[in-house]
Amino acid sequence: MQNIAIIMGGYSSEVEISLKSGNVVFNNLNRDHYSPLRVHILKDKWVALDDNSTEYPINKHDFSTEINGKKIIFDCVFNAIHGNPGENGVILAYFKLLGIKHTSAPFYQMALTFNKRDTLSVVKAYGIKTATSIYLNEGDAIDEEAIFKKVGLPCFVKPNNAGSSFGISKVSKKEQLTEALKTAFKEDSEILIESFLDGTEVSIGVIEYEGKVKVLAPTEIVTENDFFDYEAKYLGKSQEITPARISEQKLQNVNAAAAHVYKVLGMKGFSRAEYIFIGDEPYFLEINTVPGLTTESLLPMQAKVAGISLTDLFGNAIQEALS
Repeated sequence: MQNIAIIMGGYSSEVEISLKSGNVVFNNLNRDHYSPLRVHILKDKWVALDDNSTEYPINKHDFSTEINGKKIIFDCVFNAIHGNPGENGVILAYFKLLGIKHTSAPFYQMALTFNKRDTLSVVKAYGIKTATSIYLNEGDAIDEEAIFKKVGLPCFVKPNNAGSSFGISKVSKKEQLTEALKTAFKEDSEILIESFLDGTEVSIGVIEYEGKVKVLAPTEIVTENDFFDYEAKYLGKSQEITPARISEQKLQNVNAAAAHVYKVLGMKGFSRAEYIFIGDEPYFLEINTVPGLTTESLLPMQAKVAGISLTDLFGNAIQEALS
């Protein structure tokens, strides 16, 4: 029986979503093979929870815990932290130092892919199509005319290092830019301004499954809102259609792009990336390396279409990490 720490929570705006994902993993792991413990990684405490949700401190020197006088050392960490410090690689560097295996990509790849600007720089070098973009640091001089000349209207203003669509605004008029910048800078000191791509949006999962890279069925995003924002993602303001209603040519193109991006970014474990079609060509938007793992989340829905249960999906992630 292998001891598995399911880490969840984190230090970002995504803490509640992460706790939901982590609990779904906990409830679906096969108890014949694994002895899982929920581990809350929060700003004010690191604690393991028993089945009664009694909290036990985590010893940060070796990432162990003691329950009823018995020291528990973990064979593997299942990473369910969206955002900081799970998705940006920070806690994974700590596990690397301790020699503890985990279900995500190595810490450098996680840090790279959490930074939207740096990810775009890499994928563009490998021939992946992307939107036109501008990068700003907080405190930079804002030349609105230069921005609009490059990216046009409408455009999107995004935090460079954030997830779950927090801090993103669609700017349709020039006078909306100042407020959009303020919103983005609340989430991050670095932001990205991107041109608007008008086409069908899909989200596509890529995972390692039974030793091979597996591209899952894409999900078509049809939102009631201006774009796939937080409300659309989590509050029912969108339709998420799996498999996407796209042509065979588009499907072939996005499958090839998704597998290519996964490999060139050095991914391992789970990933889910967003693309928008211009004609038959998919344009890469961003990649999530700790995607939502609730029963309603996109990647588990895509896995279900492929005939992969949650128990198999999560158990396979642990086996891939331990292999």
